[in-house]
Amino acid sequence: MRPTSAVFRPLSHRVLTGAGVRYARNPNHMHTRGILSLKDHVYFSKAEASGAGRNGTVKSFGDSPLELKMSMPKTAGGKGDGQNPEQLFAMGYSSCFLGALQLAAARANKKELAENAKVTANVFLGHPENPDIDGFGLRVEITVDGCPDDAIIAEAHEFCPYSRALKHGAEVTVTKA
Repeated sequence: MRPTSAVFRPLSHRVLTGAGVRYARNPNHMHTRGILSLKDHVYFSKAEASGAGRNGTVKSFGDSPLELKMSMPKTAGGKGDGQNPEQLFAMGYSSCFLGALQLAAARANKKELAENAKVTANVFLGHPENPDIDGFGLRVEITVDGCPDDAIIAEAHEFCPYSRALKHGAEVTVTKA
């Protein structure tokens, strides 16, 4: 059985060629994108950042708390002596996608196809192509190795909460304490 790779670019292509660009070019045209809303939640996670932002610290709370020193990557002008948000996002996404892949395989009665699979998430931080959008954006590439079934990979992409958040949007509320 030969491993296969599948690469998805759910957000970057859609934003740079889809509704986001139309909206950016014509601010008078209000384009609304549907947001995936939750009817309930089965888990919740809390994390806190403090200090100098990308060069500060982050910590999570809960069953197995974690605290990390953050640092801008050397290639972005930082010291590179800590973790960065893109690494953490890539770790979470690849882990979540692998779980979704294994669930999709089990639901298709092909559990063995995903037992030894590996998922790699590449998260790119860069400047948007659209000159009207200031700051940075992300591009994500997911590579699946060890699962030869494209239908199972596609089903995992539809089921994975990270994929859904990037494809359909997520409810985000910003408040002050």
